[in-house]
Order: sequence, then C-alpha cells, then structure tokens
Amino acid sequence: METTLRGVGVSHGVAIGEVRRMGTAVLEPPTGRIPAQDAERERGRARQAVDAVAADLTTRGGLAGGDAQAVLEAQAMMAQDPELMADVERRVAGGVAAARAVYDAFASYRELLAGAGEYLAGRVADLDDVRDRIVARLMGVPMPGLPDSDKPYVLVARDLAPADTALLDPSLVLGFVTEEGGPTSHSAILARALGVPAVVALPDAATLAEGAVIAVDGGTGDVFVDPAEETKERLAAADAERRAAVAGSAGPGSTADGYLVPLLANVGGPADVPAAVEAGAEGVGLFRTEFLFLDDSEHAPSEEKQAEAYRQVLEAFPEGRVVVRVLDAGADKPLSFLTPGDEPNPALGVRGLRSLIGHPEILRTQLAALARAAEGLSVRLEVMAPMVADRADARAFAQACREAGLRAKVGAMVEIPSAALRARSVLREVEFLSLGTNDLAQYTFAADRQVGAVSRFQDPWQPALLDLVALSAEAARDGGGSCGVCGEAAADPLLACVLTGLGVTSLSMGSASIPYVRAALARYTLAQCERAAAAARAADSAEEARAAARAVLSGE
Repeated sequence: METTLRGVGVSHGVAIGEVRRMGTAVLEPPTGRIPAQDAERERGRARQAVDAVAADLTTRGGLAGGDAQAVLEAQAMMAQDPELMADVERRVAGGVAAARAVYDAFASYRELLAGAGEYLAGRVADLDDVRDRIVARLMGVPMPGLPDSDKPYVLVARDLAPADTALLDPSLVLGFVTEEGGPTSHSAILARALGVPAVVALPDAATLAEGAVIAVDGGTGDVFVDPAEETKERLAAADAERRAAVAGSAGPGSTADGYLVPLLANVGGPADVPAAVEAGAEGVGLFRTEFLFLDDSEHAPSEEKQAEAYRQVLEAFPEGRVVVRVLDAGADKPLSFLTPGDEPNPALGVRGLRSLIGHPEILRTQLAALARAAEGLSVRLEVMAPMVADRADARAFAQACREAGLRAKVGAMVEIPSAALRARSVLREVEFLSLGTNDLAQYTFAADRQVGAVSRFQDPWQPALLDLVALSAEAARDGGGSCGVCGEAAADPLLACVLTGLGVTSLSMGSASIPYVRAALARYTLAQCERAAAAARAADSAEEARAAARAVLSGE
C-alpha cells in the first residue's frame, strides 16, 4: 500500500527506483598502549594517512569542480589542521596507537564545536567523514561509501559526506534521500549542482528498506513508498511538463507581461563560469572570493593573484553585471591570519566585514585587485560587503572602496535582521542591497543552517523571512536603489515568483536552477506574483505560505 513521507525538497525533479542504502560502519579503533619505541613510527603513519586523505579529497574536488571543489578543499584543510595534528602527536607520544589517537583527537575537537553553540554542527558531519577516512586508512579497512550497483537506484543515507556527493554518477543515482541535512546543507547545494532530485531532513528515512521502490519529488519534498501506478504517472507527467517548459525557456528573465527580472549565477571561482554561461545567466549575482584565500590559511593571496582570478570571471560577462562579495571569513571559514581562534561563538563574533575592518590591509589589497581586474572591461562591476549590521558598517565599507579608487557600485549584504529593519539607513551609504537568505534565516530564527532538527526554520518560505525581504525591497525601491536575492531561496521557481512580487529586482542562484526559474517566471504576470507574495506573507507558517502562493498562481 502506498504511503507518503514528507521531508524538505532541495533539488527539483522526480526519481523513481529501488532503494540502495549508503554503506555504514562504526570505525572505532581498539584502545590499548603501544611501546615507547613505536611512537615515532606511529606518528609517521598518522602523518602519512592525513596527507593521503587530504590529497584524495583535493583530487576529488578537482574532478568535481564548482561548489563541490570548494567544499572538498575545505575538508582537505580540515584534515591537515595543525592543531589537530599536534593533538594526535601528543597522544601518540603518550602511548596511544595512531588510529586511536586520530579518533580521540577528532572527538575532542568535535566537543569544542558542540560547545560553540553548534553553529558549526553542519561541519561536524564533514569532520566525522575526514576522521573516518583517516582511521580507515590507518586500520587498513575500506571506507564505507556508495553501494555497488549495476542498475540505477535511489540512494538513502543518514547524511551524505561531500566527498561522496560530489562524485555521484547521475546515470546510476537517480536521486537521494537523507535523514539529516537542510535546504542549505552541502548535500543540498551539491545535489542542485548535479541536477539530481533530492529530499533531505526526512525523519523516516531510516525506515526505507533496501530494495523498496520509492518515488522522490525533489520539488515538494514528498517521498512515496510503494507508489501506485497512478502516482508514478502523475509525477512523471508533471516532471515531463516541467522539463519541456525549461527546454523552451531562453533569453532574459521576465514575467509573462514583460517585467524584467535579471537571472544571475552564484559562482565560487572561474571554474563555475562555463556552467553559468551555458545556463544563460545574465551575469553574476554572487561571486564568492573565499576560494583564493582558503588555498593558504596562513597568508593572504597577493594582489596579482587575485586580479588574475577576478578578471577571468569579469571577462566572461562583457555586457553583464558581476557582483563581487569581498572576503567573508570567520565562523565556518576561519583563516589564521584574519580571524580569532578562541571565540566562544564564531557565528556571533568577528566575521565578514568585521574581520576586514580589523585588518584594513586585507580589504585594501582585495579592492585594489578588483579595480585592476576591471581595467579596460565593459562589464558592470559591483562590490558588496558581507555581514553588514548597520549604517556605520556600510559607511566604513563605502569609504574603503572610494579610497581604493574602485569605480563600481557599492552594496551591502542583508544577512543580519538589523540590516533589513534599518535598510533605509544602510542605503544612505550604499547603492544596492543583496539578501543572503541562508544566513538571514539563521539569525532571524536562531536556527543553525546545517542542523536538520531545526530545518523548518531554515525554510525560506517562513513568513517572517518574507517580511524582512519585503522591508529591504521597499527601502531600495523608495530610495532609487536595487535589491537582489543571492541566497538559496532564489533557486526555488515558485518562491522566485513570490520574491519578484515582494519587489526584489534580481535573482541569483546556482547555475543549474536558472532555466527552471526562468520558465516559472514566464508563466505569470507581475500582478499575479504580487498577489502570491501577499498571500504568502499573510500565512502563519512556511507550509501555509507555500500552499497559499501556489493556490494564487494556479488560479484556485
């Protein structure tokens, strides 16, 4: 008999197939002591295992490219963290075997993350994956991973490590379902990049038996167990209709009555540009520049190195718009030369613009590199600061841009509720706003964006979040500025229509989502989008808001 489960849909499309569960194992090494004379050998084994795992993660990242590369390179840095390695070596010197020393050192670091308010809870999954890979190598056992199968399947797991998700073969993995994760987790981001239907934060995922037939709707979050034939036909028909609409969409983003809504791409570096161009992106709405700084956590990249990388992206959109976010370090992206290492809660500490204000030479070099990269190009360069809290922050950033001689529009990211509430004040110093809905939701609801248990608060359909978007858009409209959305909310085609109705003037997303959003916008007029937005804001929950907007747009 058909039953329906509900999780969080994070990647559009439909997958119907048999369940194959992710291989799992408890990789806990035995306790015991080693002779003192073996300590040096065990230290050497630990270093070799760490280096081998880091090299493997880096190689996987290079093969995957895009967002996956940035995630896996961050994991490689995690594996080689000097403090963790020093802890491992101290334990070995105290008579603990290499595998157990690694296991215990990572456990200690895991406790530190939990004690920091669990802001880094999403990174705990990455940490566990790195630990298991090192321990498996030291114990000489295979690392649990993707199941072996010669026919396509739907992958089910408690969670997926980035190293596994990044190299999924879409010809074999029809879609995936996870028990944990959230709309902005690494698994969700990589699923969208791969174009694989996915549902996360499904509490009942553990009940899905090996070999059971399920149907996964990555748009609604519905998972049908033992689906009836009519359910399969309905899902297949809806998916075919969606694909046809996407295939037929082209040109600039606009509503059915011709209201232009530029559709831009989120990119993490030059490697992401080809996919953005192929998807028809009208420019870049979020150019994350951290990839350059994460290559070496001890030193900032030179102006020359930065300028070269920035120019590669700027040249790809000669008539378009490229919005660059200056370095957003801190919290889950610590850099030893920039961010404090002893903050009790890094999420609420010195991160983003706060770090740059404290280290003006880093910001000065980056702005000079951007000015240099844009020389002689016709691209419309815009530069924005992350984690702006108030007018004083906006003023400091705008002043730094002027002093650097940067000829570009200057903007502020709205990720802190205070910036949305005081958007009119912030816009007295800058020319545009860009809403980072992932962090904005996190700070609005005190809900870590990586913790599945609070994923309902990370749902961008939350009416309180829509209210903050509306406040920002209204302030920009009245002040003659612009207000875009560059968080994952823009990748939801239905929500993109609502955001347009709220007054958002551009939408930026992962390249794979652009055709879906373009097709959705083309179906409705601006007036319909405005009515859907009003209905969503009048709701009391994310689920009600989604249903209300869908009802308006479908004419119910």
